[in-house]
Amino acid sequence: MATMKVHGDVLSIATQRVLACLYEKELDFELVPVDIRTGAHKKQPFISLNPFGQVPAFEEGDMTLFESRAINLHIAHAYKDKGTQLIYDGKKMAIASVWMDVEAHQFDPAATKLGFELVIKPMIGGTADAAAVHENEAKLVQVLDIYEVRLAQSKYLGGDDFTLVDLHHLPCIHRLMGSQVKKLFDSRPHVSAWCADILARPAWLKVLAMQANH
Repeated sequence: MATMKVHGDVLSIATQRVLACLYEKELDFELVPVDIRTGAHKKQPFISLNPFGQVPAFEEGDMTLFESRAINLHIAHAYKDKGTQLIYDGKKMAIASVWMDVEAHQFDPAATKLGFELVIKPMIGGTADAAAVHENEAKLVQVLDIYEVRLAQSKYLGGDDFTLVDLHHLPCIHRLMGSQVKKLFDSRPHVSAWCADILARPAWLKVLAMQANH
C-alpha cells in the first residue's frame, strides 16, 4: 500500500477533517506541513497539488486529491473494511448523503464565518464584525433547530451510527466551543449530547494532540 501523504496545516479546519478520518480508519499516513501563515499554500510546490491553493492536498501513489470531503469519501470507500465504518450502502447512504450536503452547504458556511470572527480574528489582534456575527448566528440557529429535531430521531445525523456526516462537523464545532456560540449548542439537549459524544472520540482527540504539539 502506497504511503498516504496529507499536505496541510494542523490548525486548518479542512486539514483536521482529513486527519480525523484517517485516524478513524486506523491508517498510517505522513503529514507534510504547509505553512499557511507564510502563504506556502499559494505557491509551488503546493500549487501543483491543488491549483486552488487551499489545504489540504492528499497523495496516495500516483493519485492526488484535494477538497477535504472528497478526500474523506475516497478514504471511507477504499478502506471500508478498516477501522470505523464511516459510510453506508443503499438507502442508508442516500439519507446520510443528504445530511452530508446539509453540513457542507448549510452548517459550514455560518460556522466557519463565526469561527473566523469570534476565534481567529481576536487571536490575531482583530475585532469581530458585529453585523457578520449577528447574521451568521441567526443562520446557525436555524440549522441547529433542524439538527435538534433530527437528533431526537437518531443518535447521529446520518443515522444510528457515527459516519462521515458527524466527522465533518468536528473541526468547526470544536472551534466554536471556545466562543460565545457554545450556548447555541448547549441550549439544545440532543445537539448538546451529540456534540459531547463526537468531540470525545479517540480519533478526534488524536487530531487535537497533533494541534497541541504544533
